Amino acid sequence: MFSPGLSVALLAASCALWPAAVRAASCESVRIPLCRSMPWNMTKMPNHLHHSTQDNAVLAIEQFEGLLGTGCSPDLLFFLCAMYAPICTIDFQHEPIKPCKAVCERAKTGCEPVMKRYNHSWPDSLACSELPLYDRGVCISPEAIVKAEGPDPYYQDPARCNPESSPDFPMDSNNLHCRGPSRDRCKCKTVRMVLKTYLRNNYNYVIRARVREVRNRGLEPTAVVEVKEVLKSSLVNIPRETQTLYYSSSCLCPPLTPGEEYLIMGYENEETSRLLLIDTSIAQRWKDKMSKKVKRWDQILQGKGRGGQRGRPGVASEI
Repeated sequence: MFSPGLSVALLAASCALWPAAVRAASCESVRIPLCRSMPWNMTKMPNHLHHSTQDNAVLAIEQFEGLLGTGCSPDLLFFLCAMYAPICTIDFQHEPIKPCKAVCERAKTGCEPVMKRYNHSWPDSLACSELPLYDRGVCISPEAIVKAEGPDPYYQDPARCNPESSPDFPMDSNNLHCRGPSRDRCKCKTVRMVLKTYLRNNYNYVIRARVREVRNRGLEPTAVVEVKEVLKSSLVNIPRETQTLYYSSSCLCPPLTPGEEYLIMGYENEETSRLLLIDTSIAQRWKDKMSKKVKRWDQILQGKGRGGQRGRPGVASEI
């Protein structure tokens, strides 16, 4: 068992020494460009923000490039990478290690004033309150790392994207990030609404809802919907009224069109009582037959759960 404030440098080295089969089965190499300077090179998805792939995590973390460029906190990049590309070790394969609470608080203290100048606040999804304390649990912190001689790997050049140093600073006051090619790279993958997908993904909630508004401003893109019918809920009470759905990235996947009515399948965050939309969520334009289909699928899912086979891959029928 690791002692509090574990040494990330030693953990990263141990990851590299694992047999190839172990690394392939549990961890994957960090491919997020912003996080390649971190003292670990192996991560595991889904991350702490519910991104199932690094491709989706890249699009989300790149929203912070403008904030990183301001140099508002030397801890911001470390904290973001610990959340978006968490270190993966052989001892913690099932639950990625979180950053320490103090790291989050330092990043927030330094950067939230900058965000407020653009009418934004620290995202709830990056709340510090749920993170472990350095001396009371397993977490990662820059001060636990023995750095090699050389340039600071967490240094962010303030002149690269800084409203104070450049009149042409490309930070959009509506969304608080440097404009770049990330929007052009957005491509939502197709998630088929079939029984096999439903059993495999085991969605927390399924609702019928009319989309009122899609908001892609700030660091937490959302969709405001009017819930018409709740077909399934697991961890969060979902009343038939206006609800906010929280996207996991600025790509807005799955896409929703205001004014249209959809069948929406996604996940719930019990701690924050949020309804989440991630890349494996489903949003299909509503048809009357969908209600009966979902109820039938859920009966099958519950039956498999009672038999100890919940969500077993290989069910190919489409009922």
